[in-house]
Amino acid sequence: MEQLTAPPARVEDSALTVLNLPMHDVRVRPLLDELAREYDARYGNLFGRGAAAEELNRYPAAEFAAPGGALLIVQENGESVAGGAFRRHGPSTAEFKRIWTHSAHRRRGLARFVLAELEALAARRGYSRVYLTTGPRQPEAKHLYLNSGYEPQFDVAADPETIKFLAFTKDLEPRG
Repeated sequence: MEQLTAPPARVEDSALTVLNLPMHDVRVRPLLDELAREYDARYGNLFGRGAAAEELNRYPAAEFAAPGGALLIVQENGESVAGGAFRRHGPSTAEFKRIWTHSAHRRRGLARFVLAELEALAARRGYSRVYLTTGPRQPEAKHLYLNSGYEPQFDVAADPETIKFLAFTKDLEPRG
């Protein structure tokens, strides 16, 4: 089979821009739109159709704004290709949410890049710990977190379908 386009560049081969944006910024829309489609496709028969929109609107946008939160979008050539957010989960704990890579840009290390950017910003904002969850039908996310030093708060040998949310924690290195 002939390959018509070059494979996407790895993160280290790209010029990426990291933007800290408010939830209503138009550059955030691709993240939210694709997450809704992804959640509905993966979880529609588990949580019900429309559950994705409910999940994406569960928290007020202000929770993802400074000083307690942030929403990062990674752009490449002006296109939003990845992103993620955090909000306050406790006095010293940030909860990471909405970690996303555009479907056309996966397998490049962008999710790991977003995770590192979120961790660094959370640490600079005074957080010493991260809490996050992913769904049972997102094995890629589960493996990303396990391979990035996150401690599972569930039995990793259990069938993920028997666990509603796969929770992880990680202690952050203090940053200045």
